[in-house]
Amino acid sequence: MIRKAAYQLAALASILLALAGVVLPVLPTTPFALLALWCATRSSPALARWLKQHRWLGPAIKAWQEHRAIPVSAKWLACIMLLISASVLALSGAPLWGLAAFSLFASGVAIFVVTRPSAP
Repeated sequence: MIRKAAYQLAALASILLALAGVVLPVLPTTPFALLALWCATRSSPALARWLKQHRWLGPAIKAWQEHRAIPVSAKWLACIMLLISASVLALSGAPLWGLAAFSLFASGVAIFVVTRPSAP
């Protein structure tokens, strides 16, 4: 019972982070949506079904589950948002070490996203 509640709580937190990632440039959407689905399948079939049918999160989840693919539009959006985030950091006067660390992280994320197959 406690395990099921913990999975449900983690699923709900991941859904909130995924939805926030739809509008926030630094927060990735798809990994949180996939984590939410993973937790939901262990705790609530209804929540898992809702996620798969969700207007924004559902297509990315389906593409990943069926083809391990990321839609081209999501790839473009991810890379553009990473560039915007790096630009905002640079223009805000962030320390050089912080900009370098973020650039390394963002480059890794961009490489991973771009090298995944595109959704059909």
